Amino acid sequence: MAVLGTRAGRYVRQPAGYRAFIPAPLPPDPPVQVDSAMLALLSRADLALGRLDGSAQTLPNPDLFVAMYVRREAVLSSQIEGTCWTCSSSGRCST
Repeated sequence: MAVLGTRAGRYVRQPAGYRAFIPAPLPPDPPVQVDSAMLALLSRADLALGRLDGSAQTLPNPDLFVAMYVRREAVLSSQIEGTCWTCSSSGRCST
């Protein structure tokens, strides 16, 4: 079995062919160093998550909003792959 590891955990190839991520035990060794730079990054991430949550609270139906981006990503991916797929061909949205 192939094993690819990082500090966060490791990927283990399963008999069926896929790789499973096995997280490292907590607490990490060596411990995470929380200095002023790390606190600043955590603060920025916390602020961004709060803004995202606030934005999501104003949406009447967040599922429709997410579905729009999933379809858009499918169109962009198909263009990269050279296949022809548009929102209009899906029958679910208009161009």
